[in-house]
Amino acid sequence: MRVVKVGGRAQADPRLAHALASLWRSAPSALVIVHGGGDEVSTLQRAAGVEPRFVNGRRVTAPEDIDRLRMALSGLANKRLVAALVAAGADAFGLSGEDAALLSAVVAEDGALGAVGAVRAVRVAVLRHLLVAGYLPVVSPLASGLNINGDDAASAIAVALGADELLFVSDVPGVRPGGVTGGMRAKMAAASRAAESGVGCVRIGDLTMLANEDTGTTVVPGVLA
Repeated sequence: MRVVKVGGRAQADPRLAHALASLWRSAPSALVIVHGGGDEVSTLQRAAGVEPRFVNGRRVTAPEDIDRLRMALSGLANKRLVAALVAAGADAFGLSGEDAALLSAVVAEDGALGAVGAVRAVRVAVLRHLLVAGYLPVVSPLASGLNINGDDAASAIAVALGADELLFVSDVPGVRPGGVTGGMRAKMAAASRAAESGVGCVRIGDLTMLANEDTGTTVVPGVLA
């Protein structure tokens, strides 16, 4: 079982859908995709006169921002990626973490980030039902009334499924030397949690990881290689 988290900027790569569809064809019923869409969320926030704010790579989310996230993530980003995957030959099925209570969460960090959630449970039966039926689940990272960081959602799903591999696909080839800051800090934290919770292989990198297991940065418990 493999879980792939695709960052918002990586979704703009025209090669992405074909690479993911090829991965799905190589192991049907064994792939789940989780996506982000941060730039689109920020655009909608600014259009509403709200300047995006982040703390340690995680978006501060006011309760009134949730509908904007639904529009950007579960609407535009999810359906655009699903359409591209279907066009590439994959039986992609888009859903949100809100659908059938796929993701259950509690408010994170004592509310310091606003309406941001920490995943407490994944209803894996929903995903397994789709997988057994031959579909490729494509998950938008929201819980009921809460914004879930996409990296955190992917990590929780991978752990709940007992995944053999978790790939974080972004627009950079791996973790750059030096201090880990911003969005990469959140990604590293999510990756480390997955590795410490038994996911067999966790990697961070760009699109080349989907076809080459020797690329990207491998994260193992307590070690960054």
